[in-house]
Amino acid sequence: MTVTGIITALIVGLIIGALGRLVVPGKQNIPLWLTLVIGVVAALLGTALARFSGLADTRGIDWWEIIFQVAFAAIGVALVAGVGGRRGRRAL
Repeated sequence: MTVTGIITALIVGLIIGALGRLVVPGKQNIPLWLTLVIGVVAALLGTALARFSGLADTRGIDWWEIIFQVAFAAIGVALVAGVGGRRGRRAL
């Protein structure tokens, strides 16, 4: 992978991660670097799912691929924010 490919993956990951955070209701107390990691993983999983289902190579914008990526990012953000939120609470 070239430097350009790595930078592109990071930018796409940040955008997908941010979109995933926007989709999940409420405030998520997770750092930016974790949003980036979730976004990169979600972008890879969404692309794999779109290719597996035959929806990745269409004319124009691959809307299904983007939907899959954002959905995976939202699930990842919700899971991480939920686990992090439980750690911060004290048992009564």
